[in-house]
Amino acid sequence: MSMDAHHKPSETAGESFVKPDAGLQPPPAELLELAAGLREAPPLGAPPGEEEADQERRAASPWRESLRRLRRDKRAMASLGLIIFFVLVAFFGPPIYQHIGGVYQSPQNGPVPASVYHSYYHEELIRQDEGPSAQYWLGTDDLGRDILARLMQGMLVSIIVAALVEVVDIGLGLTVGVLAGYFGGWIDQVLARFTDLMFAFPGLLFAIMLTGIIGPGASDALAKLPIIGPNGNGRLLLVSLALAITVWPLMARYVRGQTLQLKEQQFIEAARTSGSSNLRIIFRHIIPNLMSIVVVASTLNISNTIIGEAGISLLGLGVQAPGSSLGLMISDATPYINTHPWEILVPTTVLALIVLAFSFLGDGLRDAFDPRSKD
Repeated sequence: MSMDAHHKPSETAGESFVKPDAGLQPPPAELLELAAGLREAPPLGAPPGEEEADQERRAASPWRESLRRLRRDKRAMASLGLIIFFVLVAFFGPPIYQHIGGVYQSPQNGPVPASVYHSYYHEELIRQDEGPSAQYWLGTDDLGRDILARLMQGMLVSIIVAALVEVVDIGLGLTVGVLAGYFGGWIDQVLARFTDLMFAFPGLLFAIMLTGIIGPGASDALAKLPIIGPNGNGRLLLVSLALAITVWPLMARYVRGQTLQLKEQQFIEAARTSGSSNLRIIFRHIIPNLMSIVVVASTLNISNTIIGEAGISLLGLGVQAPGSSLGLMISDATPYINTHPWEILVPTTVLALIVLAFSFLGDGLRDAFDPRSKD
């Protein structure tokens, strides 16, 4: 009896376990989705949409975060819109403007089509210093040339010079800075001393000296090129080269300092450990992480480049007549500032707007790409 009593609880306990049903079906998909939604639901008391916004911020890449902050900067976006407007006017304005208007019967030149009198080089000496009209939308200058046509050509020259300078600035500055910062040693010493040597020359003074010494010969040589031609813009490449030589050392210094920080990061060490070559590390990891500082520095430098080109042309060392640039227009209109202030007001206003637009956009990009400005 005692032995039966001893085994009875174990038998009862064994019978209390329920064997799994082999025919049990999995829960329906709707129930699983409902359970997943309940697990992802925000905590009680959280503002609606805060959890989703937080997840989006965590999932967004650094570039998306920077672009989001840039879009929220109204001043930078307004400046970007103004820059796009000036670029469109400079590139597409002249061909459109030259197809507006009919044939003009000039007492001096006879029948003149719109494609000629709406060009930046045509002169109507009997219509000097006119105000805005249906034929000349912004009037004429002291030689009877269309101010609007010359203004658009001047904007185009400023944009081309800025683009050429930034190509050299980014290409040379990025190359020298990355090599000096990543490899260090004697490479860093040689490149750093060469950069310091370039810093010894005052930038604008060096550009003025270069254009003044070899400017006339360069104009005659460049005028033979089919793209430039004998239109007064022969010194365009010379001015661009002179300005580019003076600006790339600053870009190289920025890139070198950032590269010195990046090469000590853990993801660079991981890439080295995995067997990646130096060239692969530079192109796959270093340069992509330098794009933010390169974009900001180049945007801020464009305004200085445009001012430098205008200053060189203002001194008569840049683009020559019959070509046109904003600085040359200001120089030509300076003697008539008291009698015809409109002729100098138009190019100076456009020059100021372009410079301010690039400066404000550069400030916005710097704030957007700066990690400390994250909200």
